[in-house]
Amino acid sequence: MNAMAGAMAGLACVIAQAQQQGSDARPPAVAPLFEQPGVLTPRGKFVFEPSAQFGYSSSNRVVLVGYTIIPALLIGLVDVREVKRNTLTGTASVRYGLSNRAELELKVPYVYRSDSTVSREIFTGTGVDNVFETSGKGVGDAEVALRYQLNQGAADKPYYVAGLRVKSRTGTDPFSVITDCSKRCVGPNATGTGLPLELPTGSGFYAIQPSLTWLYSSDPAILFGSVSYLHNFKRSNVNRKVLNGEWEPLGTVEPGDVVGFNFGVGLALNDKALMSFGYDHSSVARTRQNGLPVPGSVRTQLGTLLLGFSYRINDKRTLNVAVGAGLTRDTPDVQLSVRLPMTF
Repeated sequence: MNAMAGAMAGLACVIAQAQQQGSDARPPAVAPLFEQPGVLTPRGKFVFEPSAQFGYSSSNRVVLVGYTIIPALLIGLVDVREVKRNTLTGTASVRYGLSNRAELELKVPYVYRSDSTVSREIFTGTGVDNVFETSGKGVGDAEVALRYQLNQGAADKPYYVAGLRVKSRTGTDPFSVITDCSKRCVGPNATGTGLPLELPTGSGFYAIQPSLTWLYSSDPAILFGSVSYLHNFKRSNVNRKVLNGEWEPLGTVEPGDVVGFNFGVGLALNDKALMSFGYDHSSVARTRQNGLPVPGSVRTQLGTLLLGFSYRINDKRTLNVAVGAGLTRDTPDVQLSVRLPMTF
């Protein structure tokens, strides 16, 4: 996941500044929860923002291969599998104020991932768990974003910020890591678990994401939210690397696009501290291979409840902390992020 940024101030100070600045009025600050910042970088200023994010998720899967002769008796194989995932991402972001209404951002992440898969085949005469562990680390997918404040806004009027984000493929390609298959990972002649021996650090696809963020001051709260659409560009002639240096042809792969929205409210605790509550939701479409939906691929709903806290250390530094709890099955169970934007 991944947040609103900028210098944090009390709500009364924000409204006073907005009234004084006139045509250069800036959106009010909120404790960062989402990817789009609530305050744009002032013209000619640099903001360097180191951040760290930790995510943990777990899932259980039960596969039944057999037939039932009576409702209480299964003849065949039961495969019980539990997967635990840990992801730690350190990111260096730089933002530059092109004008009082526009900013440019560059973001470079470094990712460390580890997965543990515990499985047991029941009814095979063994009670031993099979453990498959793998990890991966390296530079992730670099991003560049441009944001522009559309209207002047005021203390009693909403602010609108349009954004455009472009994601690269600088991270380790998921199709280039070796997969635990002798020759094939799909189809009737599949050989192996299909699990990667090394985890990728990137998505393997270029993507572009337009977005629209709005903020509105309603004393003593600040209301905010955004909508976005992420388009992943398809790849042709994709091959997956398997054991013994062989490659399995996959053809054309097109990840599903993502429609997202979020909303929340920010409350000023005093002239330095601010707290925010929010909800983030993403709807991920089915992945297609050679023009057809991938078997087993379905539209996925990701919902996260977020709590953010921001403390203004001084005029140039702010500490931002956000905690997210997954509300849907496919969302990470917990996410924790810490950011320290510094203005120069």
